[in-house]
Amino acid sequence: MIQTIDHFIIKIKIHFQWRTRQAVEQVRLAGFEHALSFTAIDGKDFLRSYKILMMIKSGTKTPHIELEEIGPFADLVIRRTKLASADLFKRACRTPNAAKPKKVKNMWKDVFGSKLGRIHMPRQDYRKLQVKRGRALRTEKSPKKASKLSKK
Repeated sequence: MIQTIDHFIIKIKIHFQWRTRQAVEQVRLAGFEHALSFTAIDGKDFLRSYKILMMIKSGTKTPHIELEEIGPFADLVIRRTKLASADLFKRACRTPNAAKPKKVKNMWKDVFGSKLGRIHMPRQDYRKLQVKRGRALRTEKSPKKASKLSKK
């Protein structure tokens, strides 16, 4: 009995390695189109694919759902039951460092897939900023211009 439980746990790990997805709190029912069903009975695994048909009756909030069988179908049988030792199985299932993406600091993607980032710069001293001043802001006037202004 314990050996079959171990086989079942390892079978689940092998078949469903894509199980670590984001947890979803709310679901839009109109977005469901297909369903995959995985069933394990008497040492056989069955994969079935269904099309979801939703019929909303008037006066109710929850829809009536029917499943229509579509392909692909698969009946899986495990013929080889000799498993590797625990440490060898662990080494075989690990992902290499090259496959793991490196963390890029201060960069992220938003929900639309746009790349965003944060840059860090020191504070800028505005007194040392070189800008061209307008004529009205000049404090000293040249002697020629001062004499012209006084004659008028």
